Amino acid sequence: MSLPGDTIAAIATAIVPEQGSVGIVRVSGPQATAIARALFQAPGKQPWESHRILYGFIRHPETQQVLDEALLLLMLAPRSYTREDVVEFHCHGGIMAVQQVLQLCMAEGARLAQPGEFTLRAFLNGRLDLTQAESIADLVGARSPQAAQVALAGLQGKLAHPIRQLRTTCIDILAEIEARIDFEDDLPPLDETDIKNRLQTVLQAVEQLLATADQGELIRTGLKIAIVGRPNVGKSSLLNAWSRSDRAIVTDLPGTTRDVVESQLVVGGIPIQVLDTAGIRATEDTVEKIGVERSRQAAQSADLVLFTIDATSGWTDADQAIYEQVCDRPIIIVMNKIDLAPAPTLPCSKHPIIQTAAALNQGIQSLESAILETVHQGKLHAANLDLAINQRQANALIHTKQALQQVQATIANQLPLDFWTIDLRSATYALGQVLGEEVTESVLDQVFSRFCIGK
Repeated sequence: MSLPGDTIAAIATAIVPEQGSVGIVRVSGPQATAIARALFQAPGKQPWESHRILYGFIRHPETQQVLDEALLLLMLAPRSYTREDVVEFHCHGGIMAVQQVLQLCMAEGARLAQPGEFTLRAFLNGRLDLTQAESIADLVGARSPQAAQVALAGLQGKLAHPIRQLRTTCIDILAEIEARIDFEDDLPPLDETDIKNRLQTVLQAVEQLLATADQGELIRTGLKIAIVGRPNVGKSSLLNAWSRSDRAIVTDLPGTTRDVVESQLVVGGIPIQVLDTAGIRATEDTVEKIGVERSRQAAQSADLVLFTIDATSGWTDADQAIYEQVCDRPIIIVMNKIDLAPAPTLPCSKHPIIQTAAALNQGIQSLESAILETVHQGKLHAANLDLAINQRQANALIHTKQALQQVQATIANQLPLDFWTIDLRSATYALGQVLGEEVTESVLDQVFSRFCIGK
């Protein structure tokens, strides 16, 4: 857990040798400005004011050796990311400069930040609610433009705002009920119809938010799709045509692909990891055996299997044997090389069948449409998604829904007002968990542990 009284420091940019023009060391806490003054020399009369960038040199405070020519950004509390004093040393990219500056910051009294600790401090200091903090992690880890847009919507409060309104409504209803319990003789009778209508409105809004959980998980984590089939049916050609690259080696020789080849794509706003697998067949080649086994493992771990068939040879006994190994998975049958032969009749008709000529880049759009149809079942369109909840938020909203339904049952059974308040408090508490207003330290540790150090 973050300690508000201490000062933390971390490298805030990805550091790769010989890549990246700028590396940033971020410092937050009560000693941040003092550390900056101890390490940074700004020539001339540059004013040390908040939200100004200073030019100068980073020097070792004892030897006065210059470590880097850099910029210094000052952001004084409360106008900073953490609502504490924050300074950033903008150094040259690479490894040595930022690591040396980080070590000097710690020598001057800062400690190394824990994963997500800067954002945790922003949450604890009231700058962000928990949905916004989670959206920051989602934005950093976004694997598609749609995932980034959904994360940005959450960061801008598009999820927090309706949740906060629903919680306020529940609190208002709870206050009205409790007032009747405490001051029954001094207040007019409770409008039961109005209470039921308002509870139903809240319940419907909660259900609408819950309906976005699957979409949210889909655009955040994406799909794993395995291209499976006999050797030389065109699996690698299909991957190359789909990814518009030469990711996989293509020859007329069976068994060319010896290992699983991966490619990252985005289809309908959904990030997709495509696995081109080795052709599955009996073989005495030791290396190919390993590739075949990895193909079977990839098929079993995939969310969807593209079972590829050669149109020139049709459905063979070998195809049947492979099909029996993957038939328990969601499958789309890809009838490839359709430019060389008419589509043969297949013994299984329960799966979607797409005709492609991968060597000619034909059929890819139909394949993508079939994938979206299979995944979405015609109901889910991630590309049109505005906001989406994550699993933690979904769990809290499920508790909210159950509590609200119990309140409705209590009213229908004409139980005393005291019973109404029990589940209404539970609903209010669960909505507070979504926002982080009612949250335990263990939940915070779980949320922020997936952040990178420096964020």
